Amino acid sequence: MLKKIFSWLTIIIFSCTLIACNNDTIDSVQAFNSDSKPPIPNVKNIAEVAPPALIQQLNQNFTTSQPQVKILTPNNNEVLNTKDVSVTFDVKGLDIFKDEELQMGSHLHFFVDNKPYQAIYSIEKPIILSDLTPGTHTIRVFASRPWHESFKNEGAYAQTTFHVFTPTEDNHPSDTLPLLTYSRPQGVYGAQPIMLDFYLTNAPLHVVAKENPDDDIADWRIRVTINGESFLLDTWQPIYLTGFNKGQNWVKLEFIDENGDVIKNAFNSTVRAIEYDPKTKDTLAKLVTGKISLNKAQAITIRNYESAEEQTIIQEEVTEEENIEENIEESSPTVNLEEKEVIKEEEKENIESLPVLNTDKNQPLLEEESEVVKEENLNIETKKIEIQPELNIDNNQENLSPIESFNKENNQNTPT
Repeated sequence: MLKKIFSWLTIIIFSCTLIACNNDTIDSVQAFNSDSKPPIPNVKNIAEVAPPALIQQLNQNFTTSQPQVKILTPNNNEVLNTKDVSVTFDVKGLDIFKDEELQMGSHLHFFVDNKPYQAIYSIEKPIILSDLTPGTHTIRVFASRPWHESFKNEGAYAQTTFHVFTPTEDNHPSDTLPLLTYSRPQGVYGAQPIMLDFYLTNAPLHVVAKENPDDDIADWRIRVTINGESFLLDTWQPIYLTGFNKGQNWVKLEFIDENGDVIKNAFNSTVRAIEYDPKTKDTLAKLVTGKISLNKAQAITIRNYESAEEQTIIQEEVTEEENIEENIEESSPTVNLEEKEVIKEEEKENIESLPVLNTDKNQPLLEEESEVVKEENLNIETKKIEIQPELNIDNNQENLSPIESFNKENNQNTPT
């Protein structure tokens, strides 16, 4: 009987989710408010809308993902004699990484007691918790999609309680009572809508809780209060909200029973302060507003993903390099061997035709210049001498003109 109920419930939830994703706005919050037993104020500013289209498309990469998360150390209920604790994890079924450019990727949400979570993008090295206060501490962790939406399959969540020096009553949730883990919103946001998400442990199915009003199984709801406006949720699904103020906002989540009372367990009432700054232009803001292409955004869901744009650029670079190499080969001169032989023969003939210097010491190295050459040389020398400054000539020497002096020197040097 229970198996049939679970099957029908799964089908109903899945169908409702599909319908919600296809609408631009969703009235489920207001409709649920009117049917709720606990009186709540009217919601004026906060409104639920459909998840951003780009996130819905990226989420298709995780339709079959069933991550399994375990806390390896410390052991549950272990007593440690140190304030510094090493925490290690084991994850299967999900690639934990961060894309360097977009600074997002599949990761873990890691909680120490009821503090805001720490995003873990690598489990190769242990997480060191330093200077813990003496007493009991509880760590919680679950797998998360790149945009910080929790995986809600069985095994995606792990929890360990340990003690520093000695156990205390603080930070020690009951293993048998429903437990709420506040996840999102957290931090700074640059665009709306903003996702609200949480994790539930030991929460009974509504069908089972309502089946017998006289049993001890209490029905539950999540009371959400944002900047003083409250509404109720009875489904365990992330929702996207608008209506946040610029600057500081506060969000409170409470795990309540069918009478509107908070179920007494650690962490079942949590409040966080967040900031909405439209000037923030991080990857999450681009995903929400659609200001990043689906092709490029795939890099946050697949490790080492190369978008079609990057592949085109790489292909263009390779093509340019090939063209350059081809141009170099075409521009290189091709020398024919026969032409080489001809060139060598011509060089040989030129060398043979050159005059051979007479090395006989009794003969002049140069033949006597012709009259024409001499006259040209005289003219050249005459021009050079004319532009030289006047020389200081010894009085004992003959006063000769430049041409006469040159002829005299030439006659003296002429061999007989």
